[in-house]
Amino acid sequence: MRIAIATDAWEPQVNGVVRTLRMTIDQLEQRGHAIGMVTPDRFLTVPMPGYSEIRLAVAPRGGTRRLLNGFAPDVVHIVTEGPIGWAARRWCMDRKVAFTTAFHTRFPDYAAVRTGFSADWFWPVMRRFHRPSSAVFVSTRRLRDELSYRGIGEGRLWSRGIDTALFHPDGPVHPAMANLPRPILLSVGRVAAEKNLEAFLGAEMPGTKVIVGDGPTLPFLKNHYPQAVFLGALSGEELASTYRAADAFVFPSLTDTFGLVMIEALACGLPVAGFPVPGPLDIIGANGRGPESALAAPVGVLYDDLTAAIDGALRLDRGTAADYGRSFQWSRCTDQFEAGLHHAREGMAHLPAPYKQGAL
Repeated sequence: MRIAIATDAWEPQVNGVVRTLRMTIDQLEQRGHAIGMVTPDRFLTVPMPGYSEIRLAVAPRGGTRRLLNGFAPDVVHIVTEGPIGWAARRWCMDRKVAFTTAFHTRFPDYAAVRTGFSADWFWPVMRRFHRPSSAVFVSTRRLRDELSYRGIGEGRLWSRGIDTALFHPDGPVHPAMANLPRPILLSVGRVAAEKNLEAFLGAEMPGTKVIVGDGPTLPFLKNHYPQAVFLGALSGEELASTYRAADAFVFPSLTDTFGLVMIEALACGLPVAGFPVPGPLDIIGANGRGPESALAAPVGVLYDDLTAAIDGALRLDRGTAADYGRSFQWSRCTDQFEAGLHHAREGMAHLPAPYKQGAL
């Protein structure tokens, strides 16, 4: 297939959406698909308010149309509900080209945290964006059910995986963490208000708290929690080495749809502590034995009391965590994504293609 991917989130951003896209694109190309990208680096951009490191395309409608017309995709996957996503959605609807969308981020919840308004104010925009999609990819069944309740149907499971050649227990530990007082408690992700990092940094625990990531609240947290270690945004082997150096992984977010960093941590042998909310429940499970309670032993602890959850996670076996983490394979995730694209394309197969094939 000729697959166009339109996204407002792309490199050099470092987050789960970008990592998921990069791995999926690599897998699709290995399977012989032609991939065309519509990304912010093709446009004039401005910093996103409150997230200066995220740059949004300015008036991307005309450029998006030219790129998609030139590539002539069989199907379009729209990743984000940003300016590029809306422009690609309009093109697909005008040209009657099959398209899918993804629900990666709880924008209504994020907006509620930042504005003080109820998340219910923002859900109508999400419903409008996703309604024409042939399939709305979601990372978990729980999220699919939630979106259905919110009036967003056509949910289709697209799970997440990790690079098991990179994230594994054997290998060097990060030198900045090698001699820190133990236990070493690690959290990885965007340093932003919606990630609830203050619940972690304010927890009364011995040892050392380490934060890997960058974002708008980093200066504030550095100032208010000087005992914590902030390593900035890391990737690749350097990121994997931080997981190996820690004693427990702490995921304090209450709003994530999945939490790719949790399975990266598990694959490196790091048990997880967090709250019993969607995301952690879909990976760790209410009793720590996976969402279906199928694991022989717990790989994490989820409590409303985060300090108790951390204390419990520190007592768990690293080998069990690593075995579970390595079960999240990208090939299976790409099978799901590929099947969803075929489903969307077949739904539009009776319509003639009103354009000529080119290159993006």
